[in-house]
Amino acid sequence: MQSTSTMEKLKNTASAAKEHADIYKAKIDEKTEKAMARTEEEKVIAHERAKAKEAKAKMELHEAKAKHAAEKLSAKQSHYYGGHHEAQPVGSISKPGTTFPTYPPGGGNLPPNNHI
Repeated sequence: MQSTSTMEKLKNTASAAKEHADIYKAKIDEKTEKAMARTEEEKVIAHERAKAKEAKAKMELHEAKAKHAAEKLSAKQSHYYGGHHEAQPVGSISKPGTTFPTYPPGGGNLPPNNHI
C-alpha cells in the first residue's frame, strides 16, 4: 500500500500532465484560428481565447492539487482520530454494551438540592 503523500504526488503529476495537454490544445487551436482569421481583430480574439483556455487549465490544476491535499489531510485525520464519532448527550442513558458513562450512575434523576 502506498503512502498518502506518494498518492498525492502521483495525482498531482497526472493533473499536471492534463494541464500541459490542455495548454497544448489551446495553442494548436490558436494557430488554427489565426490561420483562418482574415482581419487583425480576429487574430487578437484568437489569442485572447487561447490565453483564457490556458488560464482555465492552470486553474483546474490548482483546484485538483487542493483536492488532493484535502484528501491526504482527511485520510491522515481519520487515521489519528479513528474516524467520525458521535457525541452522546449529557445525562442520556447509554445503550447496553457501550462504554459511555452516565450521570448520575444508573441513569436516574438527580437528587434534590437542599441548599436552595
